[in-house]
Amino acid sequence: MAKILIPTPLRQFTGGADTIEATGATVGEVLAALTSAHPDLKKNLYNDEGKLRSFVNIYVNDEDIRYMFKEATEVAPADTVSIIPSIAGGR
Repeated sequence: MAKILIPTPLRQFTGGADTIEATGATVGEVLAALTSAHPDLKKNLYNDEGKLRSFVNIYVNDEDIRYMFKEATEVAPADTVSIIPSIAGGR
C-alpha cells in the first residue's frame, strides 16, 4: 500500500492521522481510497466537478504530478504520496 502524508490542516478529517495507507495503481485510485475511508476530506481536495482543487498539490516521491500524468500517475506500493495545500499570504 502507498503511504499518504496528510498535512496538518487536513488531519482533522483523518482523525488526527498524519499518514494513511491506501491501495491503488494510480494517484486517482489512491486518493479515491483515501476519500472513501475519510469522506469529509473529499470536499477539501475536490471541487464540485470532481476535479482536484487548484490549491491542492500532489506529489509522488517528491515529484509533482502536474508535470507527470496528473491523477493517472502510477503509484507503487512503496511510494509516498504527499498532499501539499498551497499557502498564500504575506504583505
